[in-house]
Amino acid sequence: MLKEYIKKEEKKVQYIELIYDLIFIYILGRNNSLLHHIEGGFIAFPTYLTYLLTTLIILQIWYFTTLFLNRYGTNSVPEYIGLFINMYLMYYMAQGTSSRWQDYYIQYNVALALILINLAVQYFLKLRKCPETQQELRKNIKFNIGLLLSEAAIVVASVPVFTATGLPLSPLAMVAGIIVVLTVGKKTNARTSVDFPHLSERVMLYVVFTFGEMIIGIAGYFSDGFNFNGVYFSLMGFLIVAGLFFIYGYYYDHIVDREKETNGSSYMLLHIFIITAMNNITVALEFMREEEVDLVKKNTFLVISFVLFFGFLTMMMIYAKSYHKPTEKFFVLTAGLTIAFAALMAAFYKNSYVSIAVTVLYIYSMLVMNIILGYDSSRKNAKKLLH
Repeated sequence: MLKEYIKKEEKKVQYIELIYDLIFIYILGRNNSLLHHIEGGFIAFPTYLTYLLTTLIILQIWYFTTLFLNRYGTNSVPEYIGLFINMYLMYYMAQGTSSRWQDYYIQYNVALALILINLAVQYFLKLRKCPETQQELRKNIKFNIGLLLSEAAIVVASVPVFTATGLPLSPLAMVAGIIVVLTVGKKTNARTSVDFPHLSERVMLYVVFTFGEMIIGIAGYFSDGFNFNGVYFSLMGFLIVAGLFFIYGYYYDHIVDREKETNGSSYMLLHIFIITAMNNITVALEFMREEEVDLVKKNTFLVISFVLFFGFLTMMMIYAKSYHKPTEKFFVLTAGLTIAFAALMAAFYKNSYVSIAVTVLYIYSMLVMNIILGYDSSRKNAKKLLH
């Protein structure tokens, strides 16, 4: 009972965190530009792989930094210096995000290694001030220092290997980091809770920034003039972005339990994939207006991007409030709507008027379904409390 009345003061998102996030949005925008190199009617697989790896690498840096500031941030001068150093270094990574990435491999990875080392130094400074009595906290800090330095070592070692053989091994650091966080890190961080209201707000604001990229992406839909085609497709494109915004906002405002005790790792990892799916949706929507892109491939890309977005969004139900816990009916309806969407898109892929309308109907059907089932869950929970 006391937990309901005694709550620690909620940590506020600081301006420096928002400014820091803007550099990530800039880099992700450059990453998205890789996908506009069309070969044979679609994105070449090596190009898409480059895009995917560079996106996951930069989002992993965001993951490490966000969790550090949430758990240990005090708005100190060393933290500010560390953040601005990393912002400066990320510009070099952004310049290395190119279809000619081989020419920038050393620059990109030296900057990446220095960023990881800088984050490790920030953790070390916190370790020096952490009391010996707080063993769980010290254990968590040491784990993160070891993980960051290990990733930095892999990145540094990849440079001479690339110079000698041409093999780009630095992405192994990112892959190894994700595996360690999901296995060893899950146990290490289990007793180190984050300030979840702050973390969820920080992540939400980053998602809003990503929606900003999507809004820019659909601007081309308004370039066809004030005629039926121009108004129809611009309206459908706007409704798609607005619908995705509404459904994420519904999850954030009504479903996610922001008072939950959690280490935040899974929540952050889910958002890495949600944001990646959103970037893919942005590119897919731009492709729909480009005639040189293969019709079947761009429709397939659009469908897969939406399925991934809603799939990872649905997985956020693990953070749902007690009266919003998903039922079997929820999963059946979610799967049914998604299968129907994919089937209709396959049937009408040649008719852009129908396919874009089907996309809008799918998004808003998912939104309405979540709202209705959420209302039903709340009502049933209220009845249980009364009885």
